[in-house]
Amino acid sequence: MSKLCSSCGKTLDDQIKFCDNCGAAQTQNQVEQSEQTQSGTNQDQTFSADDIEKNKTMAALAYIIFFLPLLACPDSKFGRYHANQGLLLLIFGFIGGIVLTVIPIIGWVLLPVLYIVLLVFAIMGFVNGFKGVAKPLPLFGKFTIIK
Repeated sequence: MSKLCSSCGKTLDDQIKFCDNCGAAQTQNQVEQSEQTQSGTNQDQTFSADDIEKNKTMAALAYIIFFLPLLACPDSKFGRYHANQGLLLLIFGFIGGIVLTVIPIIGWVLLPVLYIVLLVFAIMGFVNGFKGVAKPLPLFGKFTIIK
């Protein structure tokens, strides 16, 4: 029997106390939660292994062109998850860029910082997509636009 890591969703053996992917500590409650998730009771963040394996590349490319997984693999939950994350990243960058451009001097100084943060988030998402992990981006990753 196996369980899912509550942080990154990776499938783990029951005896493992720490996730070898993200390092999160595993507890007995997580075993019960992962059994519910695997049985289909909580399907918000569950993806089939076949879906993940087939659509890793498209999921990673969603952080460059967010709608690419929607065109290339429209039935993939994993692809839609990363397309949603890519769209949130685009919206965050667009709104942040407008706000910081309007604010004189301080905003102009912070604008390069925003772009560096966006680049780091995009790299994080890109790596997560290629690794087959559905980990939300910091700050805004918990929001869902594309279902």
